[in-house]
Amino acid sequence: MTSLEKLEHQSIYIIREAYSRCRNLALLWSIGKDSTTLLWLCRKAFFGKIPFPVLHIDTSYKFKEIYDFRAKYSKEWGLNLIIEKNDAALAQGMNNTLGKFECCNSLKTTTLKNAITKHAFQAILLGIRRDEHGIRAKERFFSPRNADHRWDYQGQPPELWNFYQTNLEQEHHLRVHPLLGWREIDVWEYVQKENIPVTSLYFSDSKKRFRSIGCEPCCAPVDSKANSVPKIIKELQTTTVSERSGRSQDKEDSYNMQKLRSLGYM
Repeated sequence: MTSLEKLEHQSIYIIREAYSRCRNLALLWSIGKDSTTLLWLCRKAFFGKIPFPVLHIDTSYKFKEIYDFRAKYSKEWGLNLIIEKNDAALAQGMNNTLGKFECCNSLKTTTLKNAITKHAFQAILLGIRRDEHGIRAKERFFSPRNADHRWDYQGQPPELWNFYQTNLEQEHHLRVHPLLGWREIDVWEYVQKENIPVTSLYFSDSKKRFRSIGCEPCCAPVDSKANSVPKIIKELQTTTVSERSGRSQDKEDSYNMQKLRSLGYM
């Protein structure tokens, strides 16, 4: 097998393990390239029909292109889509000008935690990768969260020989990361191989494109002329620019990211 085929097989194995061991599972879909690739893998794992809900945490500040993509493909792929917002915080005017950390914690972390509690999800599939951020390199494929949704990054369970810890106390839940061992370039090579649709935000308008997308006020494009998947792959073979360099740095700071994730952030 090629390295890409090995990654695909490992991810599908983890997805099926999570489904077989967890009584109530959901997939977190941000509509970014990684979570869309994970969604695609879930469709492959279950022969085209995902047998669990797809959860979108909507801050209401996403790009229009993200909302258009969500509407088109949730219908085309027959997804059981759940959309959750923190309506109370939005009604009080929560936005990025009040602080990136505060906004993310309120509109993303709190909303995700509330959704997990509301729907009694025992496990959530997420499309995070170790190479994307140093703090995420501390994660496991099956990562437990406690009753308060907190992540004990100093007490992660060992994962040896493809044995994963899924036995939890009743009030706990799991974050499952099937793409943890993938790199950014692996995702794009898989997108090319499988012809996976991704939002147009990733492609250059001749000068700039987005490498990482989230809320519109907190994302900036990077200099790039890559307007197709093959050109993105070629660019990634030589670039020294960080993938998340376009994200607001007061949130991407390692301490703040670790603090957010310990509180229950994606």
